[in-house]
Amino acid sequence: MRLSVLLAAVFAAGLAVPVAADEIWVSNEKDDTISVIDVETLEVTRTIDVGERPRGITFAIDHSVLYLCASDSDTVQVIDPETGKVLHELPSGEDPEQFVLHPDNRHLYIANEDDAITTVVDTETRTVIAQIDVGIEPEGMAVSPDGKIAITTSETTNMAHWIDTSSQQLFANTLVDQRPRHAEFTLDGSELWVSSEIGGTITVFDVASQAEKGKIGFEIKGIHPDRVQPVGFEMTKDGKYVFVALGPSNHIAVVDQKTYDVLDYILVGRRVWHMAFNGDESLLFTTNGVSGDVTVIDVAELAAVKSIKVGRFPWGAAYRPTN
Repeated sequence: MRLSVLLAAVFAAGLAVPVAADEIWVSNEKDDTISVIDVETLEVTRTIDVGERPRGITFAIDHSVLYLCASDSDTVQVIDPETGKVLHELPSGEDPEQFVLHPDNRHLYIANEDDAITTVVDTETRTVIAQIDVGIEPEGMAVSPDGKIAITTSETTNMAHWIDTSSQQLFANTLVDQRPRHAEFTLDGSELWVSSEIGGTITVFDVASQAEKGKIGFEIKGIHPDRVQPVGFEMTKDGKYVFVALGPSNHIAVVDQKTYDVLDYILVGRRVWHMAFNGDESLLFTTNGVSGDVTVIDVAELAAVKSIKVGRFPWGAAYRPTN
């Protein structure tokens, strides 16, 4: 029976049609799997086998496919989110760790940690169109909202590298504190934020001038400063908060996006690494590597409300709407 006929029969009978809930997809780097979390029930509904040491994870803009860095397989896998099947693989360079999808929904910018390069892949032709020399051990990737600038952070060189996406050439290099991990542009594209894991800071840059305009430090009572290590972070679209994962301190920092003041700290699982919002940003899901779980944070209350067991060493997270 065709789907349209089946649905008509269901409606005619006055029966409710189940609506699929939105999902959070979590890469588990030690299990070589993805855990899929139902946003409504806050339970894992699927576990999907993938390549070796999955880390970076993101959906196409239309959520038609998932892109996954299978780091130890030296590839980016393209996955059908409906079936969980790997459709094909993309050339990625050696040891892809993080990546970012350009607003054109076509080009992936990939940090290759072992090769000190950023690889640009055309997802439609499945070819490498550029390889850009950057600093030692590149990790973080970001792209500006207008798509004109890509950023790679290099852990050992302690720099953010600014790439002109029209020419695929570097046009600036800016110093940050020790071991930069993650980068994000603000929604209006005016600022770039870069976290430094060992430096214990986030540096804020003015995008127009590439000049440093602020630095944010973190201090948690009763926790040694060496354990307060900012890594992944996410910004709310309303410009109010930035939530910062502080690694082995097992806390999320809540930062005022406008004033750069640290407003609060939220206790989560062990070695919190990355995170993702649900669709309306009422919930935040954090990946806690050592404890092998995801903490769910109520954004309005700034409070952890649940822990969800996933695979070993969850690393990245991505939101998928299903309707």
